[in-house]
Amino acid sequence: MGTRPDEAALAALVEQLADAVVIADPSGEIVFWNGAAERVFGWPASEAVGRSLDMIIPERQRRAHWDGYAATMATGETKYATDLLRVPALNADGERHSIAFTVTLLRGPDGEISGIAAVVRDETDRWRSEQELRRRVQELEAT
Repeated sequence: MGTRPDEAALAALVEQLADAVVIADPSGEIVFWNGAAERVFGWPASEAVGRSLDMIIPERQRRAHWDGYAATMATGETKYATDLLRVPALNADGERHSIAFTVTLLRGPDGEISGIAAVVRDETDRWRSEQELRRRVQELEAT
């Protein structure tokens, strides 16, 4: 039986994952942003950490996001711990792209929620392919 990785090894894993890891505190301020988040969203960690999640949430989706975020912080429950959520997001140049993610609630020693971690994948290419396929199907059905 192997030994369990130590905290340093787990921290290195999170930093080196191909998927973005974004951690925010209960108010929605970004407290961690790994290298893949830099690639997916275009902002370096030095510019993302300390800012609101609004930097990656398109304005049209903000109300729904913050309503859900507040409910999750209040109840300690989210269906997105196991269900994949697909939504639009903003990158550093202001362009929208498609992301998919799950979240994990982080709890302090007292059991209180100390933050939320999202593991995010850029699915823009998949989304564009699906849109093109839908367009082609509509064209075929119209003929």
